[in-house]
Order: sequence, then structure tokens, then C-alpha cells
Amino acid sequence: MTAFLLDMDGVLYRGDQVLPGALEFVRLVSQSRHLYITNNPIRSPLQVAEKLSFMGFTGIVAEQILTSAQAAAAWLAQQKPGFHYFAVGADGLHEALSAAGSEDRYDADYVVIGEGAGLDYESLTTGINLVLSKDATLVATNPDASVDAWRKEGHLVLPGGGALVAPFEVATDRKAIIIGKPQPLLYQMAMEHLGVGAGDCIMIGDRPDTDIAGAAALGIKTALVRTGRFPRGMAWPGGIRKPDWDVDSLAELMSEFAGAGVFQ
Repeated sequence: MTAFLLDMDGVLYRGDQVLPGALEFVRLVSQSRHLYITNNPIRSPLQVAEKLSFMGFTGIVAEQILTSAQAAAAWLAQQKPGFHYFAVGADGLHEALSAAGSEDRYDADYVVIGEGAGLDYESLTTGINLVLSKDATLVATNPDASVDAWRKEGHLVLPGGGALVAPFEVATDRKAIIIGKPQPLLYQMAMEHLGVGAGDCIMIGDRPDTDIAGAAALGIKTALVRTGRFPRGMAWPGGIRKPDWDVDSLAELMSEFAGAGVFQ
């Protein structure tokens, strides 16, 4: 049976709005092995599950959600058990890192940059000096230059992990180690969790440069849903393999999957 890896923002919802066909699609996917994987490190898995429940998605628990913050913490623990870190980002990042390491703004092994509030002159100065004076390794949870948000005033573009780590890279002349999609770690952790190989998976996402590119590089089949960052009509980015399915909605993807016998 096929296992599914699903991005969420831009695939299942936009802001607090459930996208058409998403509830039915999740009900179908729930009958198979599946995991929700996201580059967004702002919320903890429990907070993500609560958000999904609030929007009407039933039966999704924290253990079915894997964030780039969790992947970063796991990778750091593999590199150096009991690591010390200085982190810039929202609560989800700090929660994941504190479960595996110890915060230390004076002698950190790693400077970890996520997303959300937290970057200011003081934190930038602290992180820069840890890299330059203490030889701390610079790490970013994800490479997204910008991310979408929907608020009362409408659509907003917010800085992503790639934008927030850029000042540290410029000031230190060091390149950050990137953890999230399209790097392989998030996919590999998901497949290990599900007990499947790349040939048994389909990755469903809305961004060619992260969701699709990273999965395709590992031999995972891919489905692009054009309800997020990459709407119909945009030219396909050069150097990225086209997905196995390219659809306008999850309703269309359900039909395509049914015709291909994916849910059998």
C-alpha cells in the first residue's frame, strides 16, 4: 500500500481557511500510512494538531506531524549528544531543541535559526559572535526565503527561514547547514517513522523548489497541488524535475489517484 507524505499550508489550508477537497482527501489518506511534514518550525506538533482539529480535520495527532524544528533537533543530537545551542525563532523551535540539548548563549555548539519572531539586533549580535568567537556551527531549519500568511487585512508575505538566516551568513561569511526540504533529512525521518522506502511513497506539496525537488531527488513520487505558492500559469522552474501529478486541487488529485489505483 502507498504511504503519503503531506505538506499542509497551501495544500490542506491557507491561513485558517480549509482548501476545497482537503477534508475528504485527509479521510482517504488516513486509511493508509501517512505523515504530515512541514518546513514551518513555528508551532510544535501538538499545536499543529490542535490547529488542524480546530479547522475540522479529525483524528490527527501530534505523532503524525514532523516539523523542521524536530528534524533539526534530531540532527544536532546525532552530531553531538547533549549539544548546547543558541536559537532564534518561535516557541516550536525552542521546544524541540530543549528536548534534546541545552540553551547556552555564551558557549553554544550551534546557532540555530528558525522562523517567527525573535530576530533583533541583540540576538543577531549574539549569534554572530558565537559563530566567530566560539566556532559555533550555523544551522537553519529551512531555506524558504518567504512564506505566505493570511490575516484580516488579507494576504501577507512573511520572511522565511532563508531570509532570517541570511544576516548571520553575511556577517560571519559562513554558510548555514540547511535541515528542511528540499534537503533529504525530513523525508528520511518520515520514511523511517512509517517503515517504508522511497519507492512506496508519494509526496504531496505546493512548492516545486522544496516539496517536489527534495522528494524527487530521493526517488519519491510527487504530486504538486496548485493551491499554494505555485498557481496554474507559472512557468516551471528550471532544473527541477516535473511532478508525477500536477493538479489544480485536491479534488482533482483524488480523481487522478482513483484512476491510477493509488488508494487500493
